[in-house]
Amino acid sequence: MLIRQITELFDILDAPSASGERVKALFLDHGAQDVNVRRVQGEKGHTDCILITIQGHRGKSRGGNIPTLGIIGRLGGLGARPDMTGFVSDGDGALAVLACALKLVEMKRNGDGLAGDVMISTHICPNAPTLEHFPVPFMDSPINMDQMNDAEVNEQMDMIISVDTTKGNEIVNHTGIALSPTVKEGYILPVSNDLLQVYKRVTGHLPVILPLSIQDITPYANNLSHINSILQPSTVTKAPVVGLAITSQTAIAGCATGASHVSSVEQAARFSVEVAKDIGKGICHFYSEENFLSLHERYGSLSRFQTSGDSHD
Repeated sequence: MLIRQITELFDILDAPSASGERVKALFLDHGAQDVNVRRVQGEKGHTDCILITIQGHRGKSRGGNIPTLGIIGRLGGLGARPDMTGFVSDGDGALAVLACALKLVEMKRNGDGLAGDVMISTHICPNAPTLEHFPVPFMDSPINMDQMNDAEVNEQMDMIISVDTTKGNEIVNHTGIALSPTVKEGYILPVSNDLLQVYKRVTGHLPVILPLSIQDITPYANNLSHINSILQPSTVTKAPVVGLAITSQTAIAGCATGASHVSSVEQAARFSVEVAKDIGKGICHFYSEENFLSLHERYGSLSRFQTSGDSHD
């Protein structure tokens, strides 16, 4: 269980003083060896982008051949101050991946290090703006999506889990977590059976799947409707990306406070830890390479969906 890690981090993140440096200090105190914080300025303010790397004993950073897992916490901000007081629902993605990172750091310190490298990125912003959206308002971000992808998607990531609060919709009516199909280079591929097995053992119930449309995996810059930013990392990488949505039975605004469920956040964090373990063992794959190559041969490249497309305005 990762409840202690979540509560330790929550005490830091649920404050106007939340910052990348405060989070970094916590990780260094727990034995982390590679924590990078960079302040990024946008048109609507700034945020602290943080990247935590946990080296595996057979990871690529040490000359090994185990694929590198990237885990990204997607959000607009941890808080919507001064409009809202306290930690907002949208912050769950950051909280979950940071709890995962803290657990992996502690595991390595205690002698339970993994085989592969894991890179975990998110950003720390306690006072993000909001954005009108139906059926409930979204959180906005002080930086744009290009800046966010540049900071959070690393070319060393061979596969990516993107964790994002996904409560502001009427599509997934379930409190907990939901798993998306794998997205790669504009293709929406089948849901990974290996990830379904992890989901079942972590949650103890049948999987809930996040449905995707083509426009959900296109860049925000095309101004089309998106379920949220959960699959935006897929627009800037050739690595397979899977969305891990933190969901609710009712539609809840991203800027709502008091809406974080520790059980849901913990499931997302624990799922990510378990996937990292299985990748190191060689028993977890995000997609079938053979199936993808067959699709590509028959239908060609769909990388156009990774772009904003043509405008006919």
